[in-house]
Amino acid sequence: MNTDIAKILIIVGGFLLLAGLIMYFFGSKMSWFGQLPGDIQYESGRSRIHFPVVTMIILSIALTIIINIFRRIF
Repeated sequence: MNTDIAKILIIVGGFLLLAGLIMYFFGSKMSWFGQLPGDIQYESGRSRIHFPVVTMIILSIALTIIINIFRRIF
């Protein structure tokens, strides 16, 4: 059981490292992320609410495809 948890932690760590590297090196090219049409933004006085609906739907679809491909290969 401990080896299963270790494998999961290594995989999750690898994905976090990859995401961090992508954000570090390509962050300026991803300024559109969270600013798509359909994302809800509301400002009133001193409060600001941002709810990225469309961005999260696209991210969910992309991650579902990647995870399904990963599961079929391994």
